[in-house]
Amino acid sequence: MRGPLIYNAFVHLTPNHHSHGYWRTPEGRVQLGYKDLHPWVEEARLLEQARFDTLFLADVVGTYDLDYGDGTATIRNGSQFPGNDPSAIVSALGLVTEHLGLVVTSNIIQDHPFSFARKMSTLDHFTQGRVGWNIVTSYLSNGFRNFGYKDIVGHDERYEWAAEYTEVAFKLWESSWEDGAVLHDAESGAFFDPARIHRIDHTGARYRVEGPHIVEPSPQRTPVLFQAGNSAAGIAFAARNAEVSFLPSRTPEAARRDIAKLDAEVVAAGRASGSVKTLVQLSTVIGSTEQEARRKQQYLQDNISIEGLQGFYAGNTGIDLPSIDPETPLSDLVSRTRFTDHVRSNLRAAAEQYPDPSAVTWRGFLTDKALLPGRFAGTPEQIADEIERWATAGVDGFNVVPVTSLGWYQEFIEYVVPVLRKRKLMREEYEPGTLREKLFGAGPRLPHTHRARNQPLNAD
Repeated sequence: MRGPLIYNAFVHLTPNHHSHGYWRTPEGRVQLGYKDLHPWVEEARLLEQARFDTLFLADVVGTYDLDYGDGTATIRNGSQFPGNDPSAIVSALGLVTEHLGLVVTSNIIQDHPFSFARKMSTLDHFTQGRVGWNIVTSYLSNGFRNFGYKDIVGHDERYEWAAEYTEVAFKLWESSWEDGAVLHDAESGAFFDPARIHRIDHTGARYRVEGPHIVEPSPQRTPVLFQAGNSAAGIAFAARNAEVSFLPSRTPEAARRDIAKLDAEVVAAGRASGSVKTLVQLSTVIGSTEQEARRKQQYLQDNISIEGLQGFYAGNTGIDLPSIDPETPLSDLVSRTRFTDHVRSNLRAAAEQYPDPSAVTWRGFLTDKALLPGRFAGTPEQIADEIERWATAGVDGFNVVPVTSLGWYQEFIEYVVPVLRKRKLMREEYEPGTLREKLFGAGPRLPHTHRARNQPLNAD
């Protein structure tokens, strides 16, 4: 293996992340604390005690189903609605932890790159270099309209937009301030060396930014870069920009293919093979016996809202799913509907798992354990076996998706983590330094082969 496996705790500051409607159960009502700071503080402390690598704060800036049906299903079910701003709690979580990485999701439409770069540099200072950025292009039409656009722009065009957005941010983080610009020299009276601080004078299709960056270089300069694009454009973007990429792989065999495909693109982009760490989803239901785990998994499935799921996947795919009869065979749906944009790769991969899609209804597909949290049910030992299978396939770590963002990790930490440690599948202690140093075992800054380190200034 290429160093310790990475464990990324995936949360969302919302009543339901993926377990739509589960908040109605006694077990799920813990999620009602999503709007309070204290539960998140305790969660961060708990994850650090268990030596998780990162707390990943997911986010969207729109409502999923406003283009479909009556547009109220996700609102009524609390399906990723409401959603609080994840960047607002990073300073608080950084104050109560020392090592845990804190990854913020922010998309290209919600913040101008100048103000975003300033925010992230500030957070990187306040956390002593433990911030990451999940780069997203936004996939909700309502999200675009919330920021004054007539409608969502095309899939590949969003990645072109993201290329310029990151170019501006990279210039500010990496090129605006030279090394040695920070003096703090009382004798000469020079706090900074103005000769080593530069405007960026960026002029592009969407942005004109003069600069300079108005925050001095933070411990990492550029936050650790996460990204989850799985289309052709998304993979190309990841190969040029990402340091950690989320794979859509549903099996270890698929992961091997996905890793090889991404790595070939990485090398073609002029970066070293293996530069991008790969994570796959790990979503479990834990039982002291396999029978108990299966029972808990069935309870989760029985308490999922079909209406909430349909609204959620409608916004995700751009398909009017609420209008589809839940008893429609999956084969009919796939044959007449083109999967599009954000999760088309994920949905296609999930549909292809069935030997006979005509035997599976749309309702069955929505409630299949392969799509819901808790897709793998088993004992701690069985979960460790599953993790080992994926690690053997070459993945670098796991995006650990809980049944509920709040309250669930305690069980995983209490029962699964000791088994993982016993098998050397999870780190015992943190490495020193910034998040980038902990994950990659190198310096705090991006390597020189990354395009961010080679952004010219004063370029038209």
